[in-house]
Amino acid sequence: MAVKIIIVRRVPKEKQNEIRPLLLQMRAVANAQVGYISGETLVNYDDPEENLVISTWRSLENWNQWLRNEQRIDLQSQVDRILGHETLYQIYYNG
Repeated sequence: MAVKIIIVRRVPKEKQNEIRPLLLQMRAVANAQVGYISGETLVNYDDPEENLVISTWRSLENWNQWLRNEQRIDLQSQVDRILGHETLYQIYYNG
């Protein structure tokens, strides 16, 4: 069963140029992973510091493999360090 992962990040304007290359690199690495279907990043029209990522994976197992990926962990750690907080994920499926 496919799952969608929702990630909400607050990216202050002064940190956007610093974080963008890391997020692009993470997306490129994710794209090569087994079970990765798609990813989309949306910016809140009324609050451009709020970013919503919707990542779709073939299965929860594929997503969990990605969570354990060493390259992802390194990139995510850099993102979290820049933003000053840990990124949280919410997992959804078609009910």
